[in-house]
Amino acid sequence: MRLAQYWHCFIGIQIREWLRFWQQRTRFASALVRPLLWLAVFAAGFRAVLGVSIIPPYATYITYETYIAPGLCGMIILFNSMQGALSMVYDRELGSMRVLLMSPLPRPFLLVTKLLAMGVVSIGQVYVFLFIAFFFDVEPPALGYLAVFPALLLTALMLGALGLIIATWVKQLENFAGVMNFVIFPMFFLSSALYPLWKMQDASPVLYWICQINPFTHAVEAIRFALYLQWNSVAFGVLVGVTVVLALIATAGFRPQRTRIVGARAA
Repeated sequence: MRLAQYWHCFIGIQIREWLRFWQQRTRFASALVRPLLWLAVFAAGFRAVLGVSIIPPYATYITYETYIAPGLCGMIILFNSMQGALSMVYDRELGSMRVLLMSPLPRPFLLVTKLLAMGVVSIGQVYVFLFIAFFFDVEPPALGYLAVFPALLLTALMLGALGLIIATWVKQLENFAGVMNFVIFPMFFLSSALYPLWKMQDASPVLYWICQINPFTHAVEAIRFALYLQWNSVAFGVLVGVTVVLALIATAGFRPQRTRIVGARAA
């Protein structure tokens, strides 16, 4: 296979994902409405109850809206990744994903390209959210919008790989909604997206320990620190490690033998 053929496939998958997104414009609205409701309504109601002290990466006291904005960026990617996994289940049932995996291109390349396509779409929505959040007094440094891109991309790849793993094992669309809720809500609420971990530690050491081992916590912290031009080596290290492991598992899950078994059972 020549490099031009890899590039042609890469562009084709990217365009297909953007066309799907364009044809499902309600996806864009729903992806923004959810975090904006949290930012405008939830933050206003809990601003006095959940005051945020001076904690890294912030150099001074901050509003609650400023604190939860990175977590809401992670929320956008999390929900979009699960929706992308749902489309994978749909594609597999219709056969389009099976046809793609039968191409002569390496399977890891195809799956990583698919993850990148879903991730780029999600990141585009995150930047639109950050633009709107600016009018809610969420004002990170100007360079933070550029510095946060690697953290957003790693988060999208990690959650996209997790979605692909779920799509590997969920055989019917009817079962996917329950599995999606079982994954999304524990990951989001048992993280530092809505409240600092020291508050969770004061409330329950057990929940604090669960939050610490939740990879979404480290994704949110990587986004938070990068957005304010600081480096969190632990968060990025965990994020990279979990992404690699989940990507390897997802690639193994779509090996030809399993694809044929799934097709035989579906028949």
